[in-house]
Amino acid sequence: MWALITGASSGIGAEFTEQLARDGYDIILVARDHVRLQERARLLQEKYGVQSEVIAADLATRDGIRKVEDRLEKGGVEFLVNNAGFGINKRFADSDIERESENLQVLVGAVMRLSHAALPYMRAQKKGYIINVSSVAGWIAGGTYSASKSWVTVFSEYLSVDLAADGIHVTALAPGFTHTEFHQRGKMNMSGLPQWLWLNSDRVVAEGIAAVRRGAALSIPGRQYRVLYLLIRHLPRAFVRKVGIGVRRRQRR
Repeated sequence: MWALITGASSGIGAEFTEQLARDGYDIILVARDHVRLQERARLLQEKYGVQSEVIAADLATRDGIRKVEDRLEKGGVEFLVNNAGFGINKRFADSDIERESENLQVLVGAVMRLSHAALPYMRAQKKGYIINVSSVAGWIAGGTYSASKSWVTVFSEYLSVDLAADGIHVTALAPGFTHTEFHQRGKMNMSGLPQWLWLNSDRVVAEGIAAVRRGAALSIPGRQYRVLYLLIRHLPRAFVRKVGIGVRRRQRR
């Protein structure tokens, strides 16, 4: 069986390719950087003896999403991980609206369309797994990134219930700050973040895979973030908004 992972060239996505290949899945790797994808595909083949396919696609574009949809519609993909994403380190009022639109396409449009494209095969097989990588940022008021991740979580929770009778498990994986290239690429200042808030990608991925296999709608890796989640649900929303905006301002410095 095949697993398809978007944003597969680095970070959480690369770790998903590693752990799913170790579990015996053949891997379809999706990202923009064709060279890095080819290198990772060779590594997986040599290390685990699995087959691999590479799809170089920019999911900020309709053509890029269509390339991946076409592969999903061919069938054979039992495990889908919607992980691709990027951050914008500017206030919405100061940001390039085209860049904001691209971010929305990757974080929302691609998740919706690729999930939809994967479902016919999964429903026919009465089996399938979808992990949509969300974020704890979806709990706060942090610009379009937070709004998009909030959508991913709610969408995944809906699918988890709606598709259960079809044998399909869907999980929103909502990690906190994780050691990847994400913050460096987004030029975010993370120097003031305490060490106890950082997670490692191997742990995040392992918890996400375990969660989707047991049918959990939401996975929050790390005890510290599960506690924060409970606190945020009970704190006054006005306070949560102020804290969230404060965090984003510090990252922009």
